[in-house]
Amino acid sequence: MHKHVEWDDPGADSVMRHFEKDPMGHSAPGPGDILSARYQGAVVRVKVEAYVEGTSIGEVAAIIAVNNGRRLKSHGKLALGDTVRLPDDSRALEPRVGEARDDDEDDDEQR
Repeated sequence: MHKHVEWDDPGADSVMRHFEKDPMGHSAPGPGDILSARYQGAVVRVKVEAYVEGTSIGEVAAIIAVNNGRRLKSHGKLALGDTVRLPDDSRALEPRVGEARDDDEDDDEQR
C-alpha cells in the first residue's frame, strides 16, 4: 500500500512546465527511473516501480534538505523506503543544494 503524500507545488521548477515548450517533449518514466518532487520544503527522490495514467508509483530513495544538502532518513510523515504515488504535475527539477552527506545522527531527526 502506498503512503498518501501532499506534494509541494513545484512552481517554476515544474518538470511539466519545463518540457511543455520542448518539441520533443518528455518520455513517460519507467521502472528504475529516479524522479524528484518537493515535500514540506525538502527534495524527495522516488525510484519508479510502475507508471499508470500520469502517476508514478515507487519507493522513496532519498530525502534531501534543500538548505544544506543533508540526507535525511525521515521528514514529516515521509521516510526512506515508503511507497508513494507521484503525479506528473508534482514532479520538480532539482535545486542546487549544499554539499550532500549522509545523516549519521539520530534516525528520527527531522529538518
